[in-house]
Amino acid sequence: MTTTADELREEVRRRYAESAVAVERGGSCGSGSCCGDEASATPAAVFGETLYDAAQRGELPETAVLASLGCGNPTAVAELREGETVLDLGSGGGIDVILSARRVGPTGLAFGLDMTDEMLALARRNAEEAGVTNAIFLKGVIEQVPLPGESVDVVISNCVVNLSVDKPAVLTEMARVLKPGGRIGISDVVAEDRLAPEERAQRGSHVGCIAGALSRGEYVAGLEAAGFEDVSVEFTHEVADGMHGAIVKATRASHPQRTRLPVLQPAAAGCC
Repeated sequence: MTTTADELREEVRRRYAESAVAVERGGSCGSGSCCGDEASATPAAVFGETLYDAAQRGELPETAVLASLGCGNPTAVAELREGETVLDLGSGGGIDVILSARRVGPTGLAFGLDMTDEMLALARRNAEEAGVTNAIFLKGVIEQVPLPGESVDVVISNCVVNLSVDKPAVLTEMARVLKPGGRIGISDVVAEDRLAPEERAQRGSHVGCIAGALSRGEYVAGLEAAGFEDVSVEFTHEVADGMHGAIVKATRASHPQRTRLPVLQPAAAGCC
């Protein structure tokens, strides 16, 4: 069965909307999202709130913690500084935006971008409950960021790039919105270079953050083509055979020469 890009995006939107509703009702993030993939043996422990330390969890609204669906903690590696403007791609329930807003302080600003109305509503309530006033949540897709060029200092994301149906567009948009010398600090699921897209698809679903993952080599090549330098992809923990949670870092070149990579063939999409 072949799944189109639009169908994949709608499946992601629906699953994460369900997760937001589940959290609002007092449950956990729900099944079928990055907090646990019913299509694989991926344990929930490698995703979500356990990747934040107790001190961070203790200063956040409970629903922000419960709605955490990521595979890492990008605020721990992004080295945010007072007064900076940060953008979180796929901000979900707002956990990383809230933490970022506190890191950059009252003179800084934290944007959260999400395509899911239910998650945006949850994130805004969480930010209000946390007393954060320098956070702005925007509706949109990460392939078309609704911000002007060269407007942010740092881009973060937590296990969302792998869900995109057009990853070259995401990488290009990150470079576009970053100021020269701006940086990324991303947590994502990344495959070992030995795994073909078909092999990644065998290890889990697209919406479960497995099938759509880039390989380490693809990530490096994609970021360099988008105009980034000093690219690093560091594996942190295994989430499936040959698939890892990873920290992705890079710096936008002062005068990037961007070349758009061809869209990866969505061979993995048929698994969903």
